[in-house]
Amino acid sequence: MASPAIVICTACHMYSLSISVGDEGFTCDKCREIVRLTEKISELETRIQTLIEDSKNVRALDTVLDASSSGSPVHCSVPVTGPLQQGNWVTVKRHSRGSKHHSSVPIKILNRFSPLSDAPTEKPDESALVIGDSIVRNVKIETPATIVQCSPGARVPDISANLKVLANAKRKYSKIVIHAGANDVQLRQSEITKNNIKEVCELASMMSDTVICSGPLPAYCGDEMHSRLSSLNGWMSKWCQQNNIGFIDNWTSFWGRPDLLKRDGLHPSWGGAALLSRNMAHSLRVCT
Repeated sequence: MASPAIVICTACHMYSLSISVGDEGFTCDKCREIVRLTEKISELETRIQTLIEDSKNVRALDTVLDASSSGSPVHCSVPVTGPLQQGNWVTVKRHSRGSKHHSSVPIKILNRFSPLSDAPTEKPDESALVIGDSIVRNVKIETPATIVQCSPGARVPDISANLKVLANAKRKYSKIVIHAGANDVQLRQSEITKNNIKEVCELASMMSDTVICSGPLPAYCGDEMHSRLSSLNGWMSKWCQQNNIGFIDNWTSFWGRPDLLKRDGLHPSWGGAALLSRNMAHSLRVCT
């Protein structure tokens, strides 16, 4: 068995012990690793540069398509790659066809906290407004004419902010139904939530002669959530009665019916949304 000999690394010139040394000289493990990593970095840099060039090409092509859709002539250069011409460039020209018009596909822009996305176009003061969190997403009310504004994830202050925008736009409604609270109780700030509900009802009363609070649904997603919603429902029913605010008792109609909720135990199923819609429609008809 050969004994190790003292050798010098040809790269870093550090001494080391090695049993055998090749004709090309000795390179220590650290230097070999550095060489490997350097090669890897070089490979990655090449790939990044390729991606950058591809991105530029895509933007150039998008510019051509956008300009051509507007009907104006376009002169630009885009890369053409194929089995016979790899990496070559050609000039692409697109011209309008006289009277033929091109139109781009309209894009609908939505903001989940925008109160104007579903705003009525004619006589909003003759329509009722249902505004709330994701619980009202599938609420459908045809009679009386009702606008449903859903803001997923919204808390009571978010509803107030939306109403303020509508108020600044001088919007008036025949009746306003507010459904919120499920997201607020998770903050465990009961008194703050109650004050927020009072404020949003006061704001709504400036936009409509009839304000209705839609009570929470009995959630089946944990004892604490269920208890806090039950407490909020009890307080809302009493406070609304004392302050000439309409109240929809959803708790009673949904109680003991987990089939009316989705698997998350919080949001209404299609059947639950239909029942909630009927509750709101009935309240809109009878409350004055």
